[in-house]
Amino acid sequence: MMPHARNGYARAAVPVRTDRSAEYALFARLTAALTALDENDRSQFPALAKAVTDNQRLWAALAEDLMHDGNRLPVPLRAQLLGIAEFVRRHTMEVLARRASLAPLIDINTSIMKGLRGQVEAAA
Repeated sequence: MMPHARNGYARAAVPVRTDRSAEYALFARLTAALTALDENDRSQFPALAKAVTDNQRLWAALAEDLMHDGNRLPVPLRAQLLGIAEFVRRHTMEVLARRASLAPLIDINTSIMKGLRGQVEAAA
């Protein structure tokens, strides 16, 4: 009887993930993949291509969601995020063509992660 009770409580102890924490976790995973790359190492190009493409897919999905009338974010914020999504799309193409660095993509994701954690910097 005791093992069943322990198993029941163990399942209940699994943390509940909010939408915001799930978004954060996804950004964190993709940003870690980007950060782990040495973009100057030509042998890592397949991994680089996968990482930037996965990141671009996330931003494309976010853009699609931002365009729906049911999105509850304020319209000005939605517009700003859509602009960032477009920048990510264009910059990803430049990275894949080896004409740009990963740094802006990493910086953008890191800023979004800070925002999701409520660590927004005050404007100067």
